[in-house]
Amino acid sequence: MPESDPHLLGPGFWPTPFTAAEIREASRGGKTIRLLVEHPDGTRTERVNSFSDGDDDGAMLTQWVVGEDAPATARRVTWAELQGHASFPRDRSERSTETIDHPLGRLECIRFDVRSHPDAAPAIFWFALAFPGMPVLYETPVEGGIERTIVTTME
Repeated sequence: MPESDPHLLGPGFWPTPFTAAEIREASRGGKTIRLLVEHPDGTRTERVNSFSDGDDDGAMLTQWVVGEDAPATARRVTWAELQGHASFPRDRSERSTETIDHPLGRLECIRFDVRSHPDAAPAIFWFALAFPGMPVLYETPVEGGIERTIVTTME
């Protein structure tokens, strides 16, 4: 890929699934994402990410856990920062395509398997081409097993 490709954030990294501009177009007008987190012990948590006050550079991201007394957190994020979350080093990750059945439908995805070191279990991220932004599904190794996070709705 040419160096001017906006999907490439640096040498030695895979192209990101989406550019900052694509994420901006999908989120600038406001978006609420509900996520179901399945913990290794069998418990589940529902989280919410909400974007508001979008402009050319970024938006306000407010996050909370449903049913918890803890207050929501809010911070300004940039579209470039969000794109950077999906920039993975080639020497510790694999990139492939996969179609998955998901609460949002049957989705064509770019999948990344990312290892913190060669012997580590991979964290796996599925980015749906139809939904620019965060992965619609991801599995991360945690103490006690795998934590699975599933986007259940995007409004």
